[in-house]
Amino acid sequence: MTIYIGNLSYQATEDDLQTVFADYGTVKRVVLPTDRETGRVRGFAFVEMTDEAQEESAISQLDGAEWMGRQLKVNKARPRENNRGGSRRNTANNAW
Repeated sequence: MTIYIGNLSYQATEDDLQTVFADYGTVKRVVLPTDRETGRVRGFAFVEMTDEAQEESAISQLDGAEWMGRQLKVNKARPRENNRGGSRRNTANNAW
């Protein structure tokens, strides 16, 4: 399972996230996406931990917490949707 962290400060670093999530267990990986053109942090990140129970604890403790002047949105990451070159239209029920 991977954790999604939204509403991150643009000053947050991978090391910062590593430190915060290490309080809940062993962190396997931190991904802090940046904008391709500007190199600026995009305001969200993904953290993967070694144990699902530790991830659940981190989510329950950090969701809604204020960190670096921002209220974090922390939850289970959803699988990435493939929207490249396609329509966002939901063809199952013809709704947008």
